[in-house]
Amino acid sequence: MEIINYIPERAMAIMAHPDDIEFSCAGTVIKWTKAGCKVSYVLCTSGDVGIATPGMTRAKAAQIREQEARVAAERAGAEEIIFLREPDGLLQPTLDLRRRLVREIRRFRPEVVITSDPTVIFASDTYINHPDHRAAATAALDAVFPAAGQPNLFEEFLQEGFKAHKVRKVFISGHHQSQAVVDISDTMEQKLWALKAHVSQFPKSDPEEMVRQWASEHGAGQEIQYGEVFRVITLENDENWEYLRQVQNVGGD
Repeated sequence: MEIINYIPERAMAIMAHPDDIEFSCAGTVIKWTKAGCKVSYVLCTSGDVGIATPGMTRAKAAQIREQEARVAAERAGAEEIIFLREPDGLLQPTLDLRRRLVREIRRFRPEVVITSDPTVIFASDTYINHPDHRAAATAALDAVFPAAGQPNLFEEFLQEGFKAHKVRKVFISGHHQSQAVVDISDTMEQKLWALKAHVSQFPKSDPEEMVRQWASEHGAGQEIQYGEVFRVITLENDENWEYLRQVQNVGGD
């Protein structure tokens, strides 16, 4: 497994629910923001069926979970958080969702997009990967390539000033990845602090021990105290990216 020390100038994390980023890749995000990377969070749903308290409504749950997500994003140093407010528990990788994600990618111009693995169904012997996770990842990947970089696709965004944008790399996050690891030993405590912003999700238990164990296992093979693992897809090589970053004004205002 390769240790990745790469720091992008701009990155976007696209996930299904509030807390997905914190569980999966917040340690990496924090490492990047501390180094000056500008990060955008895009959540496809607001987690509006994710609070099972008797009498809880979807509207109230969405308000609670969006506020928790804002706090978590702030703790991670993210520049913004976008809620697409698709229906929680019913997310589908529709053409409309792809279109909405293309708009966000063209607007923010990330060098890297982080998302999860749409192919994972049986995550373990005790957990089936949430269908919303798979749907969000499918839509994100379809938006990244080739849609966001095709100038003659979704041309209506030009009226908003959002030109086609090619993403340099995609980081596929998840416990099953074994290609690359990011050392998050220095950001583990802040990752946990961000995760604990999601108070509604831990009414009876603290996730810290479980998350520490995962991160410890991910780093063990490389003698890293804590790690987050990824598959890294490089869509544009160094030579192409150096040209594109000038044309696309990556890192600009």
